[in-house]
Amino acid sequence: MRLLQSLTRGLQAIDYMSGHTGPVRLTDVASALGVEKSNASHVLKTLVAAGFAQQDPSRRYRLTDKVASSARQQHSLEEIVACKQAWRPALQSLVAQTGECAHLAVLVKSQVWYIDKIDSTLPLKVDHPIGSLSPLHCTALGKAFLAFGAAEPEMPLRTYTDKTITSPDRLRDETQRVRAKGYAVDDEEFAPGIRCVARPVFDAEGRMIAAIGVSGPTVRIDDARLAELGAIVAEVSNEQTEEMGA
Repeated sequence: MRLLQSLTRGLQAIDYMSGHTGPVRLTDVASALGVEKSNASHVLKTLVAAGFAQQDPSRRYRLTDKVASSARQQHSLEEIVACKQAWRPALQSLVAQTGECAHLAVLVKSQVWYIDKIDSTLPLKVDHPIGSLSPLHCTALGKAFLAFGAAEPEMPLRTYTDKTITSPDRLRDETQRVRAKGYAVDDEEFAPGIRCVARPVFDAEGRMIAAIGVSGPTVRIDDARLAELGAIVAEVSNEQTEEMGA
């Protein structure tokens, strides 16, 4: 529930700033949210990192154009919170079935933003902290957004490992393969020794709202296991979608 509280406070901060024509002070936001300045600062910095707010030279905060465009083109924070709540059981199921860490992420500009996770209980595990951002072109979650959502990667494509796809043509081919398979793969493309699979999550209108997946070390995930994980993620996401009546 910690993440839900953070997102709710972020929404409250956006509501507060939207009611002011000029930039607002940190102390004003803290007072409006009923929290300490340190907590309000964390909320505002998260909104800045996600592109929903910006800080001016006077150290005051204002909303960006992204907030207005989100209402027309992207999902609202309320929808993201609801998605996080609804898909928590799917994350639990993935960890129970695979033993690996499970993540849920949404799209923020040209990056994925991790909004929920459940850790593996194994000593050697992958950790993408809640609130962290990762690129689209070399993560399984990001590739899912490229294949099934309205996302564009940052150019030029940055190199992270010797397996990172840095050619736009190769990335387009990879995106087509993701659509054909129904799930995306990160084969040590973002970090050495880590493999991941991910699937899209759609809302009731058929728009991609999030991506869900599992990550683990290559010592446990060979090529055959990677395909098995893809099938498990597909099965769990389909079951969750059916349960929600989407």
